[in-house]
Amino acid sequence: MSDATTTDLYEVTMAMSYVREGMTGSATFSLFVRDLPPERGFLVAAGLESALDYLSGLRVGPEDVDAFASALHRPPRDLEPLLGLEFTGSVRAVPEGRIVLAGEPLLEVTAPLPQAQLAETYVLNQLSHQTTIASKAARCVLAAAGHPVVDFSLRRAHGPQSGFQAARLGAMVGFAGTSNVAAATTVGIPAVGTMAHSFVEAFTAEEDAFRAFARCHPGPVTFLVDTYDTEEGVRVAARVLRELGLGPGSAVRLDSGDLGALAARARAVLDGAGLPDVRVVASGSLDEYAVDDLVRSGAPIDVYAVGTRVGVSADAPFLDSAYKMVEYDGRPVMKLSSAKATAPAPKQVFRRPGYTDVIGLAGEPPPDDGRPLLETVMRDGHRTRGRSTLGECRGRFAADLAELPPAARRIRAPVAPRATASERLAALAVRVRHGIEEQVSAGSARPPDPARTAAGPRRSAPSRGGR
Repeated sequence: MSDATTTDLYEVTMAMSYVREGMTGSATFSLFVRDLPPERGFLVAAGLESALDYLSGLRVGPEDVDAFASALHRPPRDLEPLLGLEFTGSVRAVPEGRIVLAGEPLLEVTAPLPQAQLAETYVLNQLSHQTTIASKAARCVLAAAGHPVVDFSLRRAHGPQSGFQAARLGAMVGFAGTSNVAAATTVGIPAVGTMAHSFVEAFTAEEDAFRAFARCHPGPVTFLVDTYDTEEGVRVAARVLRELGLGPGSAVRLDSGDLGALAARARAVLDGAGLPDVRVVASGSLDEYAVDDLVRSGAPIDVYAVGTRVGVSADAPFLDSAYKMVEYDGRPVMKLSSAKATAPAPKQVFRRPGYTDVIGLAGEPPPDDGRPLLETVMRDGHRTRGRSTLGECRGRFAADLAELPPAARRIRAPVAPRATASERLAALAVRVRHGIEEQVSAGSARPPDPARTAAGPRRSAPSRGGR
């Protein structure tokens, strides 16, 4: 089986129905986040490269047809209309690393309707998850106020793939390194790590553990000092570091307790031992809130290692994201559901100074002070350019962050900017809404069809254009 089967069953049932009904006209789907999670002032677009990899390789093969048939408890021949389906459409998207707001499309897919529908689950999964983690990591960088932040999330991430993504996304928004060896070597970011408490426990004395570690790793080294008594652990580490001449670049790591108070005592011990260049690293259930508190308190911590809470975005582990059809066969469409209404037609986001963004129609001219965010990244099923490098993503994020209003950057009680609709988009939405409401009203006013009530629903003629 291929990744084509990594989808929700209803994508398969809809795609099969479209094919059988001849509804293969061009459709545009827009992916966006309805509302930001609490305590978020912005989002960082991420996951696009994974989505493009999927779309580039999307092709329904015989094994996929068998899997679909098995899931539906139907013979494979019933699903054969999907055999050979592949993505031949285009994609416009916000490049990874850019800051986006609620309601702004991160990506729009335009393709024959069955293709665009079948792609929904995987594409939505990748952009939603990775945007969530990138946004959380970006807030850690803001909270650290210039201190290095490193990723320790792999061991409790929701699977190896999400752990890899967390390492890459952290690096994208400014993390200094990761404990994840696979991510470090594949993505090209520094690998960082120290020792576990088990290493210290394996020796009869803490000092023996530190000396053994230093013999194997000649420096610089980082000693974990809180296995037994933290302050005494710092004294032992300072003695070993001083005697071995391993001061510059080395560190002690604090992983539990009152990190601010312990960091102050550790700093005093290290300075008193003549080791001002030995850094203090803090870890243990840290996220942007804890880091912000420590930085604001003046704790003498040099490096922050964040793990589980960031790798799974513990306080906001999902986004209220959606992938909705906005046009089919040249006809703008929209959803009118209460609290979940959508805007019709393909769109463009125009970034304006101060993040007074405007969401407009894809074809309309930009405001005088507006810059379009969505770019064409795939055409005819093929990428229009190479993969974005980590450096390019970092550059986009740094540039956008520099322009973000201070209120949106706050760790606590941020105020998120809100995008507005252009006059053309607003006018189109009103026309489409009125048209739908008139159709619904006319339909509800029709008298009952005796043939339908007596014999059940009649099969309508196949729709060829969706009109």
